[in-house]
This record gives sequence, structure tokens and C-alpha cells, in this order.
Amino acid sequence: MLQCVTTLRDPLVGVTKSDVLAQAFGLYTVGDLLRHYPRRYYTRGEPTDLASLRERDHVTVLARVFSVNHIRTPNAQWGNAPRRGSQRLEVTVTDGYARLTLVFFGKGANAPAHQIREGRLGLFAGTVTRFRHQWQLVHPEYEMLPDSSMDEGLAAEHAADYASELIPVYPASAKISSWLISRSIRKVLDRLDVVADPLPEAVRDTYHLMGLHEALEAIHRPRDRADINRARDRLKWDEAFVMQAALAQRRLAAAAMPAVPRPPEPGGLADEFDRRLPFTLTAGQREVGAVIAHDLSCAYPMNRLLQGEVGSGKTVVALRAMLQVVDSGGQAALLAPTEVLAQQHYRSITAMLGPLAASGQLDSAERATQVALLTGSTKAKKRRSALADVFTGDAGILVGTHALLEDQVQFADLGLVVIDEQHRFGVEQRDALREKAPGARPHVLVMTATPIPRTVAMTVFGDLEVSTLTELPAGRSPITTHVVPAAERPRYLERAWERVQEEVAAGRQAYVVCPRIGDVPGEEEAAGKRGRSADEVEDTDGADAPGDDEDAPAERRPPLAVLDVAAALDDGPLAGLRLGILHGRLHPEEKDRVMTAFKDGDLDVLVATSVIEVGVDVPNATAMVIMDAERFGVSQLHQLRGRVGRGRHAGLCLLVTEAPPASPARDRLDAVAATSDGFRLSRLDLEQRREGDVLGAAQAGRQSSLKLLRLLHDEELIALARQEAGAIVAGDPQLAEHRGLSAAIDTLLGPRRAEFLDKS
Repeated sequence: MLQCVTTLRDPLVGVTKSDVLAQAFGLYTVGDLLRHYPRRYYTRGEPTDLASLRERDHVTVLARVFSVNHIRTPNAQWGNAPRRGSQRLEVTVTDGYARLTLVFFGKGANAPAHQIREGRLGLFAGTVTRFRHQWQLVHPEYEMLPDSSMDEGLAAEHAADYASELIPVYPASAKISSWLISRSIRKVLDRLDVVADPLPEAVRDTYHLMGLHEALEAIHRPRDRADINRARDRLKWDEAFVMQAALAQRRLAAAAMPAVPRPPEPGGLADEFDRRLPFTLTAGQREVGAVIAHDLSCAYPMNRLLQGEVGSGKTVVALRAMLQVVDSGGQAALLAPTEVLAQQHYRSITAMLGPLAASGQLDSAERATQVALLTGSTKAKKRRSALADVFTGDAGILVGTHALLEDQVQFADLGLVVIDEQHRFGVEQRDALREKAPGARPHVLVMTATPIPRTVAMTVFGDLEVSTLTELPAGRSPITTHVVPAAERPRYLERAWERVQEEVAAGRQAYVVCPRIGDVPGEEEAAGKRGRSADEVEDTDGADAPGDDEDAPAERRPPLAVLDVAAALDDGPLAGLRLGILHGRLHPEEKDRVMTAFKDGDLDVLVATSVIEVGVDVPNATAMVIMDAERFGVSQLHQLRGRVGRGRHAGLCLLVTEAPPASPARDRLDAVAATSDGFRLSRLDLEQRREGDVLGAAQAGRQSSLKLLRLLHDEELIALARQEAGAIVAGDPQLAEHRGLSAAIDTLLGPRRAEFLDKS
């Protein structure tokens, strides 16, 4: 008999193409194969809707053969040498409404002719292409199905059952077809030993769930649709329950980790800062601040997400928390994804603190600290000074970029790590900074305006405490967003540039954002994937990126570049305006010069990459035009438009795109234009991009630990699973009495996922 841990290479399994299954789908064991679930089911009486096919899709279709044509071309003379004729087989299949052509060339045209005959029903798999306005599969794999009308031995009373038989269709690839996977799974099921059930019997009884072995049989070899639904319900519970049990164990371990309590100190820096504030904190800022202050006072590490709309005052809340830690004798580090944002934070923090940040200077307050800045471009002398002040503890607050992660950065007593725009950092990068507090775990506060899918997933699973700022401080103006379909309506793009001219004529300023710099050798290669700008490649390892655009044209033009667009605007629709250029490859001093000129009103329009995504605050900037907007992710678009409307005038954001209507990319842009609610957008992002590997390194995308469970659709189930799993783990932390659950957690996590789970 076979066990779930048996490898697919084992002679007893006999699964063909095990290497292909491993490479294409990450399937190595019998258990992996059994959890490679069908993506849909066909019945013999319901052929595929051929009208729904799309170019470049790898499909498996069920259809009936309409016609079979052998086509031969005669021998021909080519120059002085005769050329042999060629042959091909063209098969037309149909679902009764639309048709699809199957083409076999050369010697490959002989074998199908003996099996593919008119009237037969078959499964055909291949990549959809278009030739002369017709959909076709070239050299598809196929499996002809027995036809009841051609099988005289089939009893009439069984004909209806035969016609309604469900045929599972599995995620497949060009190297292995759905029916080969199906045969392998059937072979494994026939020889499978009793599977240890991870769901305790009491949980199964409470929620009326079938056993695991029965569920695996039902999802792979269903008798009817009810079988499929019951199996999916049970297997979703597996995913939610095992995940929640793993997280419950992690929470118990985290609660046992030592962390230095950092309680508020009456009359300390934090109180003095509040007394000196030139504005009144919102009710939300005070409420969230109290929650964070309580967390910092605990002897176990805080792990909290602070989410709030762009401009909601997250930085002030974080600064108050940092001062509380400094009051207790500790230090705080603020990690920002770009130099522009790090410098902005440094300037705003020192400005808000004033004499409270001037420790050791003549104009220092009685109780003060130092604020240090460390980025990749910090000059050697200032770098040495900053490192020394952090090492001795003189600098209570250190602001910086990835430079903070370097080995030579050593803290005297790191008590709090604040990560701004946490979606721009990978799991390992975030963990590297926490490791700089030896002997105890620092408290962690992450901030974002639009959480990435993985973060939303962790909050849905209840593993990340969340505080939300819903109010905007006084003085913020509304932002109107419109999609500009440049390909369909060229006049709309012309009008966009006219609006920029109008804003400038009214004494205001504008941004133009592009996804690429331009004329930088190797820039596109460095970017690695569509949707990541050159600035993101330079500045961060975990940049936001849009989901795959399945409707994107096969030959897609390169992204528009800052240098090219700036030149075209200067000679064209924005001629006569004062244009500046900003991107991540500029020398830091040049970046500062450009940003200072823009802030001072010496530039009318700033043409930039997404380096301005966060931290840039120019109240007089009211308009933004984002070129190739479909190449940015939802979070990026929301952050970018947050750069306008920061003063007393309303903001305008124009999303210029060539994405066709009713495409995933266009739907994404329409959603961004329809709401300014970053939390709603983060859920949209989750729906479109998936949650990433909740227990692994992937921030978002299709590499997920979850097969059937959908975070937003199954929130109620996940909450119930958390309740049940928490009770089990509380009573049996090591799961000594729940061997099936313990084994399932080990299988789910593995060494790498367990490591990432601990770091997340």
C-alpha cells in the first residue's frame, strides 16, 4: 500500500513523468499529487464552450469530431532540386455552437487518422493559436473517449449514467496532459493506505464533514456534483484548520519570547512632544496611540500593522511610539524603502521634534535625543558618525533605507522597529533588522496605506494585529481619479495635457509618472518582470507589481520611459512649462536639488518614476498623470495619487492606459478610479493577485499554500477554523494526541516555510 509521504519516483507508484510533475507543479509525493485538485469537470453531454477560448491559453477541451481532412501538397521544383510534397491532417471539432481546428503535420498526421474519426468524442489539449481568423491547436495531445452509440455492448439502462459521467480536468502543462495526471491519481487512489486525518473527529462531527480518504475519492472520482461540493467543503477545512493550528503554535511560541517592556514615562520625551505639537491629534491617532503604548509595555513582542489612508498621520503615531521606547532607555529604527522617503522622514521627524532632537547641542531641550540618518549614499564621515551614535546609544532614533540591514550597523538597545510601506520589503529583509536586538525580540510596527495581499491574508487568518486610522487630518483635499483610454480615445490624452496646463496656469504644479527611466543600460533586464520600475529594482527587493495580464498583446511595447516622455512633453503639449526629471538612478545630491526646486515652485511639472510613490509632500501639487498605468500595481497607484491633494486645492489623478476594455488590467484601473478607500483596494488586490504563499517567501502571486481556500470568500470558515484549532493547540501545544494534525503541519510547513513563518 502507498503512504502520502511515498515519493512519485517510488517503483510502487509507477507515476510517469515524475520530473515533469515536480518541475511544473512542485509535486514530489503521493500526498502532493492527491492535493493537485481538478480545476473543473466535464460531462460527456456538455462539451467545452469553444467560444470562450483565448489565444495562448493552454487548454483541455472536450468536443466532438465534426470533420477530418487529409491534405497533401504535390512535389514541386525548388531551384534545381525537387522538393517532396507535404501532408497534414486537419480535424474540426465542435461543441455544437463553435468550432476549433486541430492540425497535425508531416509524420505526425498519420497516427491520429486511425483514432480520430467523425462523430467521436474526445479530449484535446494544447496551446490555442489563431490562424486565418480561426482558433486552432497544433499537434495537440488527445484521448478519444468510448462512445455509447458505437459500443453495442453498453446496456441501454447504463447509457444515461455514461452520458453524465464527470471527467476531471487538472491543471496541466505542455509536457503532461490532464488525462495522464488523472490516470496517475487513479492508480495512486487504488493503492492508497488509510490516511491519518488531521481534522479531529469532534470537529468533523460538529460541522458534518466527511473523512479525508472519502473526500480525496470524491474530489478525484466524483459520482455527481454533490460529491464535489462535499469534498471541497471538507478539503477547505483541511487548509484552514491546519494553517490555523500552525499559527496558533506560533502565537504560543511568540508569547513565550522575551521582549523588554517599554512602558510610558510620565514627563518624558513623548509627553513633551505632545505638549509642543502645533496641531491637535485626531481621535483615531489618540486611540491607536494608546493601543500601541499598551503593546510596548508588554514583556512579549508587539507585532502590529498600522494601516491608514495616505495622509492620515501614521508617521506621527509611529514617532510617538518611538519616543516612548527612547524614554525607556531603548532605541527605535525606522526602515524606509527609498532614499527619497528616508530623507523625507528624517527631515519631518527632526522638524517635528525641534530641540527634542538636538541632544548635545547648545539649543537642545533639557531632555532630548539624537536622530541619525543612514542610506546607501551617506558620505563616509557622516556614516561613521551615525554608526558611532547608534552603537553608543546617543542616537535614540535611526532612520534609513536598506543600509540599516548591514552588519556594521549595531544598536546599543534596539527596542522598536518601524517599517514604512512594508510591502516594499521581503520577509527576510524585515527579519534582518529584528535580529539586531540580541537576547530579546524588538517590538515591530509596520505601516501601509494599502496592505499587500499577503498582509491581508495574515490579518484574515488573525495572525497580525491591526490598527486602522480612518480619519484624515484637517486640510486634506479630495482627489478625483479618471481612466484615460489613450488607444481608444486619443482626444482624451490631449485633454489630459490641457488639464495639466490649466493647473499650472492657476499657479499649481503637476507630476507625470512613468514606469521606466530610459536610456539606462540593462535597466529592463534588471527589472526582471513587467510592472517593476527601475527605481524599485534599485531600492527594494519586494516591490509591488500588478498581476499577470492574460489579455496583454503577445508583442507588447516596452514601458514608457521618463527621459523619453519628458523630451516629448517639452517639445509638445507641455512646451513652455518648466519641467524637471526625477528617478532612482540620479545622484542623491541631484535628487535633492530637483525635489527642492519642485517644492520651492521653481518647477511646474516633475516627470518621475515611482520613486515619488511615498514620502513626497508638496501641497501645491494638484495634478498627476500616470503613463502606462496598467503596469503599476493597485497599491502603487493608490500611493502615487496620494502625492496630490495634500493642500487646500483638490487633487486630480489621470490613469493613462492602452489596456483594452473588459480586461483584467482595465478592471484594475477602473476600480482604483472608483474609490479612494485603500482598504477596499487592498481586498481587490487580493482577489486579483491572490495572497501569495501565506507561509512562505512569496509576497503575492500564484505560489500559494492554499489550493481551494479563498481568503475573502471563506472568511467565516477561516474564523471557525481559528476557534477550533486554537482550542486544540491550547490543550495540546505539541499535538501529542493529534498525530494526524501534527503530520499535516509538518507537511504544510517543511523546513523553509517554517523558517519564513517564524520571521513573518
